[in-house]
Amino acid sequence: MHTPTRRFLSRIAKTGLAAAMALSLAQGAQAAPATAAVNTTGLAVDDASVTVGILHSLSGTIAITESSVVDAEKLAIDEINAAGGVLGRQIKVVVEDGASDWPTFAEKANKLLGSDKAAAVFGCYTSASRKAVLPVFERGKGLLYYPTYYEGLEQSPNIIYTGQEATQQNIAAVEWLIKEKGAKTFYLLGSDYIWPRTTNKIAKKVIERLGGKVVAEEYAPLGHTQFGSIINKIKLRKPDVVLSTIVGGSNVALYKQLKAAGLDGGNKTLMAFAITEEEVRGIGAENVTGVYVPMGYFQTVDNEANRKFVAAFKARYGEDRVIGDTMEAGYIAPYLWKAAVEKAGSFDVEKVAAASAGLELDAPEGMVKLHDSNHHLYKYTRIGQIRADGLMDIVHETGLIEPNPYPEL
Repeated sequence: MHTPTRRFLSRIAKTGLAAAMALSLAQGAQAAPATAAVNTTGLAVDDASVTVGILHSLSGTIAITESSVVDAEKLAIDEINAAGGVLGRQIKVVVEDGASDWPTFAEKANKLLGSDKAAAVFGCYTSASRKAVLPVFERGKGLLYYPTYYEGLEQSPNIIYTGQEATQQNIAAVEWLIKEKGAKTFYLLGSDYIWPRTTNKIAKKVIERLGGKVVAEEYAPLGHTQFGSIINKIKLRKPDVVLSTIVGGSNVALYKQLKAAGLDGGNKTLMAFAITEEEVRGIGAENVTGVYVPMGYFQTVDNEANRKFVAAFKARYGEDRVIGDTMEAGYIAPYLWKAAVEKAGSFDVEKVAAASAGLELDAPEGMVKLHDSNHHLYKYTRIGQIRADGLMDIVHETGLIEPNPYPEL
């Protein structure tokens, strides 16, 4: 299930994003292929441009996370345009606000595919939003690049998953807590929707398989801010680990209230599945110092591609900005789409999806590769511990883990 691969064959893999952009510039200087040859399905492609969509929550409780992903996706698209575009065409972007509301996501997805004829869409964050748009993309024969770590148990010909699935985050993190930290008892706390519930269902099976015990499992509505009664239960149960799948703005209240109650990363093993460096800014590093986070990417990853990415992001958006996992997974998505389009020699969705198999990229997180059949990426599991400055000390790191969205537990 955790099979590493390091077959770095593609030109992009060998030369990195900077060289890939230089290659695009050279290609862009050549004559662009005829539109009739690269667009046979009525997408918004002409001789000079191609339209894509960005669909994230820019308002509502999830905007604390999703708005920054938009920044990363726009940065990648602007870099690609500056380097010559895709098949000689500049990328035009239509941005839509899902407003942290699942029906709104479906409505906006319909617009992007039906009215805007977007060749690809980069978007969604929660599993609820992804599930809401999935039938829209399958009916409309569109292509969605989804950047969030998620529970797995899904595979679609119309979605490319650039975040981790459960074997690459949830399962690996629980195994580390039990084997390396000696954890035996767990309190599972989550927001009340599909990702936390399914993630905890998987975590519970792994915990029990490895001889641990779940002492409580509790959920709070999205946007919940009053955690006093839950914190009292945690203090009563005294678990070795509090494993949190609380998302969005609720994390601000949760960790401030945990610290006020004397439960923080200094005296309790807390693991947060939905906090990246960007959320730490909103919560306050002083409230989450010492908390563990399992992700595929942290800003502190030390490689040349990441140093260039961090420098470019800060140059555009400000030195005070930080970068988290979903932002990096959003950033690499337009590059993966561009590589697939150019490999296919077409913007047609079916051809792009087919050409995606096996693509490799020297990404800021390290070398990644799209699986030959399930549309997920081979990913790393890294466990970070939040520092007082809001960044992460990487305390555990795996090699590339083969995606397995339907694991046997």
